[in-house]
Amino acid sequence: MNPRALVVVLAALSMIGALSIDAYLPALPAIAGRFGLSLAVAQQSLTVYLFAFATMTLFYGTLSDSFGRRRVILGGLAIYLVGSIGAGCSMTFGWLMFFRLLQGLSAGAGNVVGRAMIADRFKGAEAERMMSYVSMVFSLAPAIAPILGGWLQAAFGWRSIFIFIALFTGGLLAICLRGLPETLAPEHRHAFHLKIVVGHYWSVACHARFILQVAATALTFSTLMIYIGSAPAFIFNILHLGATDFSWLFVPLVAGLTLGSLAAGRMSHLPNGGDRAIRQGFVILAASTVAQLLIAWFIPTRLPWATLTIATTVYGAALASPAMTLRSMAFFPHVRGLVSSLQSFSFLSLFSLSSGLIDPLLFDSAWKLAAGSAVGTVLGIALWLIAGRMRGEEAGDADISPM
Repeated sequence: MNPRALVVVLAALSMIGALSIDAYLPALPAIAGRFGLSLAVAQQSLTVYLFAFATMTLFYGTLSDSFGRRRVILGGLAIYLVGSIGAGCSMTFGWLMFFRLLQGLSAGAGNVVGRAMIADRFKGAEAERMMSYVSMVFSLAPAIAPILGGWLQAAFGWRSIFIFIALFTGGLLAICLRGLPETLAPEHRHAFHLKIVVGHYWSVACHARFILQVAATALTFSTLMIYIGSAPAFIFNILHLGATDFSWLFVPLVAGLTLGSLAAGRMSHLPNGGDRAIRQGFVILAASTVAQLLIAWFIPTRLPWATLTIATTVYGAALASPAMTLRSMAFFPHVRGLVSSLQSFSFLSLFSLSSGLIDPLLFDSAWKLAAGSAVGTVLGIALWLIAGRMRGEEAGDADISPM
């Protein structure tokens, strides 16, 4: 498989997690009505998915470090396919929660292992460029998924969304069976011994600068997390739109993601391009956050102002994140799968916490949503700057050697 095809396949693998979130959001009110639940209770089917997604990302990278990247991706896709079919056929909310849990347990394989495959196969500026291209292709999912989900919900009901996801997964599984390469040679794999695995996790978890940088990278996407988790309330209750109108939120989000990732890829060619991307991304994040707060406070919540600064905030995060991600991975080049797992876990655990606990407190006000996203964004920038001032923990200094 040539590099371009590999990037497309890895991006498609990373889209699976987004499809299970974004395509499903327009159907939440219908699911709540079908099972006689409130919207807040129905949203817990999103929270349980995100919790399972976050938990399993801790293990997929380590499993791929021991058994190879390809096997883990294929196994994850097969389980996810079963979960998607089961969710579409669920006759009670309890069974829907179970199959959403199964989806969450398996959805992260492609995203986590895909990043490790990029780090296996590409180096330096080329790796940054490929990471940004994967992010750019992946960002199509949040734009397409809620629009498609709204249409499917309006035309065929909420079950059709899960059937579509199952068909997409089945096609991707067939492509990977046929052509996905293995990027981790057997001699570079780790023996899967519990004591060794726990020791690796402990070594990485004790690396203070790495932990701060990973948390910072996740927090810079606070706007994305909060507005996706609050999308049904934002669209239906604040903007007073319908199930087919999610594009008003998700198209600006995706435009920011896509353009930011594209800019990061182009900047990677420049001298110190990664550092420049991080600095410029932070400036845009800070300016957009201030603008978002001012607009939410002084201007009545209506389109297009309600989503304009959301796009620019996400643009700043997407511009900075590829370089931030690779800077963190560089601390432990011999266990990239494990590192990728911890990076995904950080993002998804924050997303799950936001969806289940924070977002419901912000549902009733555009100002509250803007303030919540601002707090997370500012905290992310602050943590990265603090990590940058730490000394004695440079890239590769604390690496774990293959065993």
